[in-house]
Amino acid sequence: MAAPKVAVGKPAAKSKPKAKSTTRRASTGVKRTRSDKGRTKAASKSGKANLKALARTLDQAALNAEPVPQISAQVPINLEQAYKIQKEAIALRMLRREQRAGIKMGFTSRAKIAQMGISDLIWGRLTDGMIVEEGAPIDFSAYIHPRVEPEIAFLLKRPLSGRITPMQAMDAVEAIAPALEIIDSRYSNFKFSLEDVVADNASSSGFVTGAWQIPDFDFGNLGLVLNFDGRPVQIGSTAAIMGHPLRSLVAAARFAGEAGEPLKPGWIVMAGGATAAEPLAAGQYVEMEMENMGRVAFGVSA
Repeated sequence: MAAPKVAVGKPAAKSKPKAKSTTRRASTGVKRTRSDKGRTKAASKSGKANLKALARTLDQAALNAEPVPQISAQVPINLEQAYKIQKEAIALRMLRREQRAGIKMGFTSRAKIAQMGISDLIWGRLTDGMIVEEGAPIDFSAYIHPRVEPEIAFLLKRPLSGRITPMQAMDAVEAIAPALEIIDSRYSNFKFSLEDVVADNASSSGFVTGAWQIPDFDFGNLGLVLNFDGRPVQIGSTAAIMGHPLRSLVAAARFAGEAGEPLKPGWIVMAGGATAAEPLAAGQYVEMEMENMGRVAFGVSA
């Protein structure tokens, strides 16, 4: 995807917010017959078909804003299968002429990682169909359980992939911006497991970025306030994103490398929520003010 045209400038005047294994398969010593091999091959094909069907189910749920029962309550899936479902669902978006726009990180809060009992972050894929124009309204009826998280976004100027250092990650960044991510679980009653969330593209639904700025200042501990209709609902700091948002970008490169999908110039990386997500309601005006970075906002249609 070609790099978006962005106005990159110096950071806004400082203004603090008012508030604020690889394993070897053991040999069984049993020789497989042709019928055994046939059944194994058929089961493998069936498994792939099931993952594609689950991806179609989630894709249609997002497309039509109609919730579906959680997958893991019906079909046991592991994390690897969940990411395969996610990839298949994004492929369906690509068939509708959407293009990859980047990657989003999830569970970047250490408290959230501990709460979920996991040892690593999760990630999802972004497309240009998820881009929301800054200041514009979103259609509330197009979502199921919409929530919003204040974040920081990276715009890349060089490819990134695999295990890299923070310095290498920073060298690939063209600009940073205050950002808001709209997340929306496609599951009924907002009930899901870790695998369900991953299969559902880490709940990613939309994202809004503010003015892009040259990252020539420390953005590791910037205060921020998330407002609904001018009323503060969340107060936090970019330090809540893995201690420093740059660590999230390093993790994104690692995940991208493992998936065989290197991060590309022009892509956007959403670093993850700096506070808990807040539920959205029709008629709201959502705005986030970030120290030294300015504001980013969108409306919610009634």
